[in-house]
Amino acid sequence: MINLETPKKQKAFIEQAHQVAMNMLRPISRKYDLAEHAYPKELDMLAAMIDGLESSGSSEGAGAAGVRVDAPVDKGNKNGSNIASVLSVIEMCWGDTGLMLAFPRQGLGNSAIASVATDEQMKRFKGTWASMAITEPSFGSDSSAITTTAVKDGDHYVINGEKIFVTAGDRSDSIVVWATLDKSLGKAAIKSFVVFKDTPGVKVERLEHKLGIRASDTAVITFTDARVPAENLLGNPEINVKEGFAGAMATFDNTRPLVAGMAVGCAKASLDLTRDLLAQAGVEIDYDKPAYLQHAAAAKFLQLEADLEGALLLTMQAAWMADNKKPNSLEASMSKAKAGRVGSDVTLSCVELCTAVGYAETELLEKWARDSKILDIFEGTQQIQQLIVARRVLGLSSAELK
Repeated sequence: MINLETPKKQKAFIEQAHQVAMNMLRPISRKYDLAEHAYPKELDMLAAMIDGLESSGSSEGAGAAGVRVDAPVDKGNKNGSNIASVLSVIEMCWGDTGLMLAFPRQGLGNSAIASVATDEQMKRFKGTWASMAITEPSFGSDSSAITTTAVKDGDHYVINGEKIFVTAGDRSDSIVVWATLDKSLGKAAIKSFVVFKDTPGVKVERLEHKLGIRASDTAVITFTDARVPAENLLGNPEINVKEGFAGAMATFDNTRPLVAGMAVGCAKASLDLTRDLLAQAGVEIDYDKPAYLQHAAAAKFLQLEADLEGALLLTMQAAWMADNKKPNSLEASMSKAKAGRVGSDVTLSCVELCTAVGYAETELLEKWARDSKILDIFEGTQQIQQLIVARRVLGLSSAELK
């Protein structure tokens, strides 16, 4: 049975992540928020430190291992790399969400590789920095509407299409591209490919200017007759109509708890600072007194804290299930839906509670409110997550419940 306490073996690693967030990310947070698209060179040193920890085994296997439900199930409970990744992401986003998304070799595409790659592919793509390209100009959250094509030509696939909102699309050295092998076969023909940026026909068209996470680059990328080796198709190349879209969507079972963790970390940063600012204004949070007997700001704070705790527990559950090889599609969407909504609510409410201080650039509260909004949108919007949860709970297909 799941233990909701932080695993003892990972406490030292989580504390290290917190120290990095506090001493290295927070001090440069505003700098790279204002200098949008400038590469945070300070992250190169951090990436080298993480590589050293992983080589020595000191990182407790951080880095999402993927949701592989067909893998042999270990006896007993396992707190592995998925929980370690979620907990470290929470701490890093307590420091800065945009900078966390800009970390070398820690892209969302890496989690996609971990979820569906074969053992041989896992070894071959080890060390790559992979962004993930799903969304296109013609659709947002409906990943089954993909029009980018991958046509088999000998021992290569030829990819054509355009992808938008690719996180780390400019800085990464590879891209996990979702494309269809045959439009007439529908969702089942959608596969993901690892495409290296130096492939002829791959072009970063532009970088987007954004509301938040400005330290992270978000790119538009086009693919024009890009020839990709057939072995770069992740997982099984066969089109299984019975499986439908399930194989491709397994990627999200891994990445959605990570995004939920980002929302939790950003919201926790807002609550921690707000608690200090309220105390400076003479408003103390009393956990032994009913909320209705306290200052209105204190009562609101207690409600926000309780909401965030619920989001954290759902996120931990989804990650724990992945570590223990249990299907977690329902829980992954629940955690993303809860954390995404609560994250935005908490950060905006903290701005309100701190009034002029919350709205000004003298503190990071207004920045965290901007950063948190994307965490309720990418990797599947709030509405899409609720739709997925409803389908799972009611046992209905996508055709039966739209």
